[in-house]
Amino acid sequence: MDLDEALRSAKAERKPSRKKSDAVPADVSHDSKTLPVSSPFPVPSETGEKVLVESYGDVHIYKEEGEPLYWYEIPAPHLRGEEKALISTLLEIASGVIGEAEGLTESQKRTKYLEKILQIIEATPELKVPIHAKQFYAEAVVKEMVGYGLIDPLLQDESLEEIMIIGPKRPVFVFHRKYEMMKSNIIFYEDRDIRNLIDKMARSIGRRIDIQAPLLDARLPDGSRVNATIAPASIDGSTLTLRKFRKDPLTVIDLMNSGTVSLELAGFLWLISDGLGAKPANILVAGGTACGKTTTLNVLASFVPLDERIISIEDTAELNLPLEHWIRFEVRPSSAEGTGEINMDTLVKNSLRMRPDRVIVGEIRGAEGFTMFTAMNTGHHGCMGTVHSNSADETIVRLGAPPISVSPVMLNALNFVVMQHRIHDRRKGVIRRMTEVAEVIPGGKSGPTVQDIFRWDPAKDEILPTGSTSHFLQEIASFSGLTLKDIEEDIEERKRILAELQQKGFRSHREVCDVTQSYILKKRGRI
Repeated sequence: MDLDEALRSAKAERKPSRKKSDAVPADVSHDSKTLPVSSPFPVPSETGEKVLVESYGDVHIYKEEGEPLYWYEIPAPHLRGEEKALISTLLEIASGVIGEAEGLTESQKRTKYLEKILQIIEATPELKVPIHAKQFYAEAVVKEMVGYGLIDPLLQDESLEEIMIIGPKRPVFVFHRKYEMMKSNIIFYEDRDIRNLIDKMARSIGRRIDIQAPLLDARLPDGSRVNATIAPASIDGSTLTLRKFRKDPLTVIDLMNSGTVSLELAGFLWLISDGLGAKPANILVAGGTACGKTTTLNVLASFVPLDERIISIEDTAELNLPLEHWIRFEVRPSSAEGTGEINMDTLVKNSLRMRPDRVIVGEIRGAEGFTMFTAMNTGHHGCMGTVHSNSADETIVRLGAPPISVSPVMLNALNFVVMQHRIHDRRKGVIRRMTEVAEVIPGGKSGPTVQDIFRWDPAKDEILPTGSTSHFLQEIASFSGLTLKDIEEDIEERKRILAELQQKGFRSHREVCDVTQSYILKKRGRI
C-alpha cells in the first residue's frame, strides 16, 4: 500500500472530532516546547511540593515530602481519548506504508520508521498533530512498532532492575538500582492495552497466554525475564513484571565496591572456585528472591578457567559468562496440547553425557537437584547452583526433603553454601550482603554438618572470618601436592591482584576476567 492510499483509507475511517479549542491536548502548548506527559502526580512547583533529585536523558526523579517512594517521570503519551486515537491512527497508517525492514538492526529500524512517520505527519495536517509535539508522537508510534510502547523507555534505562505493571488505572512501578522502589508517571488506562502488550511479548518468543493458560514466565529476546498474569489468575486486571539484566554484568570488583563481599572472602571464593585445577568446590548460592543469587553465581562461574567445558541449565537463562567453551540450556514448558516439555532434570541428565568439566544449575527446586548431586558423587567437581533458603542449615534440610530428596550420604558431596540476603539497612537503605559462607563437613551415613568460615557482622557491616579451619583447603592441598601454607599464600596473592584491580578502577567483565583468567592459566602452566 502506498502513502496516498493509506492516508485515504485512514481518513475514511477516522474523522477528527476535535474542536478548534481542543485540537491540542490539554498539557501541550503551542507557545512552548512542552511535550504531552502523562502525570497522575502533582507537577513540581516552587512551593517544594516535589523536589527534583536527579535527571538523566529524559528521566526525571522527584521526591515529595511525606511520600515514602520517589517519583520516576519520563515523557509519555496518554493511552486514552483523542491522544490515544491519534497514536492509533498514525500507527495504522504507518503499518500500511512501511514495509518489512529485513536485515536492519533495531536501531536502524527506529531511525527509518521515525523518518517515515514524520513524513506521514507532515502529509496529513488534518490530523492536527501539535506543531511542537510532532517528534513526540512520531517516537510514540515507533515505540509501538519496534519496541514495547509505553514501557519501551523503561526497558532502555540501564538504571532499572524491574518494571512492574499491576493493572489498569494504576501507576507502573519500577525498581531503580539507586532509588529502589518507585512510582512512575506511566499508566495503562485499559486492561486491553496491558493484554496487547503481553500478547506482543508472548508472540515474540513463540508463546501464548490465554484464559486456559493465564500465566507466562519466559525470557525476551534481549534477555529480560518476563512474568505475566491475566484473568482469571489475576483478579484486578492483567499484570506484567519484567526483570532486566545488565548488559555489562557485575563482577567481583563490583561486589567488593558495594560491600557485598570483602577482599579476604573474594580471594577465598576465587581459590575454591577454580580449586587450583585439582579439586574445585561444589558450591550452592542460597537466599531469598532478588537477593543477588544469580549475580553471585555469575561471579563464581567467571573464575572457572578458560580451558574447561561448562554447561549451564536454567529455568530462564540469566547467566552471562565471558567464557568460550560454554553451552547454555534452558527449559521449555509444554505446549497447549501438553507435549514438548523439556524440564531441568532432563537437561541435567543430558549434560552429563556431554563430557562437562562443570555443570551449573540456575535454580534447584526438584528432581534436577537429585540428578546434580548424583553428578557430584560420580566425579564431577566444581558443580554450582542456586537454591531458595534462609540459612546454611536450612539449605541442607531443604535439599534432603521432598521434592529434591537428596540422601544424607549424597549431600556429603557438597562443599560450601554461600548465603546471600537482601537487607533493609536503616543507615544505607537496601543492601545485598553475603551473610554466611558455610563449609559442609561430611558426616557419613548420618549426613553432613556445617560450620561457618565467614559470617557477616551487622554492626560493622562486614563479613569476617570466623577463625574456623577449612577442611576443604586441606583437601585442595592434598590433591594438588601443596602444603596448607602454599594454599594460604596463593589466597594472599589473589587478594593482592583483586585489590590492585579495585585500586586502579578496573571493574568490567572483560577487564577483570582477563587478569583473573591469566593468573589461573599461568598457575596451571597453560600459558
